[in-house]
Amino acid sequence: MKSEKGITLISLTVYLIAMVIVVAVVAVVSGYFYKNTKGLKENIDPIGEYTKFNAFFSEELNHENIKVLECNTKNKQTEQKESYIVFDDGVQYTFIKENKGIYRNKVKICREIEDCDFTYEIINGKAVVIVNFTAGNKTRNTTYTLKN
Repeated sequence: MKSEKGITLISLTVYLIAMVIVVAVVAVVSGYFYKNTKGLKENIDPIGEYTKFNAFFSEELNHENIKVLECNTKNKQTEQKESYIVFDDGVQYTFIKENKGIYRNKVKICREIEDCDFTYEIINGKAVVIVNFTAGNKTRNTTYTLKN
């Protein structure tokens, strides 16, 4: 009687064929995945970028007794390349022209932004923040009123 230790040539062939099939399926699926993610980078919706910014910024301004500590708008004469607004809870929104992005503290929340200006004013006794936002060919001018 023969000892049946180890694997046979037939079982080795079956294992290899199964592994080749699994690798081929994974390669095809990952190829489609990476192809689709490249398409996402190229198609930036300006309205979607504004909506993302508006969601973050509105949530920030809806806190009770939020105050603006500092607001700096770009100066066209000095070619200043960023504008920002800092709130008393430590959150800062910054637009950096070189990166074409808006950052909440150090996290980029919007990309491919052409221009963004923050202005802080007191109008009729109410503190307001005016944001001029340009993405693609869409420009939005939004006025937010702070809660007192």
